[in-house]
Amino acid sequence: MTDDGCDAGWRGYYEATRGRPPRRTLLWALDRFEPTTVQRRAVDLGCGDGRDTLELLRRGSSVIAIDSEPAALARLEARPDLPPGAKLTALCGRSEAAEWPGVDLVNASFALPLCPPAAFPPLWRKISASLAIGGRFAGQLYGKGDSWADNPAMTIFDEASARRLFEGYMLEMFDEEESDAVTPRGKPKHWHIFHIVAHRA
Repeated sequence: MTDDGCDAGWRGYYEATRGRPPRRTLLWALDRFEPTTVQRRAVDLGCGDGRDTLELLRRGSSVIAIDSEPAALARLEARPDLPPGAKLTALCGRSEAAEWPGVDLVNASFALPLCPPAAFPPLWRKISASLAIGGRFAGQLYGKGDSWADNPAMTIFDEASARRLFEGYMLEMFDEEESDAVTPRGKPKHWHIFHIVAHRA
């Protein structure tokens, strides 16, 4: 633990990802909403220091940003590029324990695989229950080929089971990625990722 209360591994992650743009799943989802004068409501699960939260705020959404690392939320709230008058609520805690009201968008960029398998079904029910008709989910799931697939603390899917999560939704993006690269902390890794945007019609 560092002197700012942040786990050293996460601190390295935040430094390594500083300045990165919002994820393409979020941008894809936002670009598919019809223009409106009503402020959209969003929840950003596992928001980190805000690379996606910031884009939501820039586009006029009110955002509930949730992360289990207090230092991540402190970094988010201290960002000099927060839009003036941004409607941001920061909540510290794990996504599976958090509560939030109804929203138009649930963003979960690389957050859901970190949910323990036993806690995933109730978390997914909460996500679905909170999402308004016409709303969207944007995020990632990890596949069976991922280097971390044998970690019992993580939730992993094959393609069929990942698609079954979205019965009752219209899948607007379901891109499967397998690649050998490195983590943001510089560790070699085989990635197997499903990049997903789903519209609750």
